[in-house]
Amino acid sequence: MPSPGDPRGADGGLRRVPVQRRSAERLARILDACARELDEVGYERLSTRAVAARAGVPIGSVYRFFSDKRAMTDALAHRNLDDFLHRAAARLGEPATGADWRTAVDVLVDEYTAMKRTAPGFALVDFGVPGETNEDLADRLPALLGDRLTTDAADPRLRLALVVAVETADAALQLAFRTAPAGDPRVIAETKQLLRAYLGTVMA
Repeated sequence: MPSPGDPRGADGGLRRVPVQRRSAERLARILDACARELDEVGYERLSTRAVAARAGVPIGSVYRFFSDKRAMTDALAHRNLDDFLHRAAARLGEPATGADWRTAVDVLVDEYTAMKRTAPGFALVDFGVPGETNEDLADRLPALLGDRLTTDAADPRLRLALVVAVETADAALQLAFRTAPAGDPRVIAETKQLLRAYLGTVMA
């Protein structure tokens, strides 16, 4: 299900959007298989044939949804982003969660690191095909933050700051997981502090 503020929805690289439950379940199995293959063989060695075999579907079923492995991985990235935003929205909606943007920053980092530890394929393909930017996430953050924003969501300075913050967080958290399998808590804490300090230059 698309999250609020998503300009394209969760379709990603899909050739066709499933309308029947059986077709949707088959697509989910293909993406699940893609994620697990990514963990085992990486992006370069990923193949649509191996994904089909792992998912227990004919290769034609994969090509019914995707033109190639890049489109399949792109769809997985969009699903990851939707899952992440739904998880973050649920946390931000809890009564015990603070109502300011600094608390939201901590929640976003916590949910990202939780998915990094547990979601298949997420370590390699979080919100985009390897080597791509994370601008989709930056575009969707204003809707997620909602009333927590202290500046106009249409302000181009905020848009730029969110892009820089997302890319910076991505690099810092890659470092956290490179130095410790579960994520170095010191680097994660420094990442939160860095983001709060930087975003404070555009949000009071």
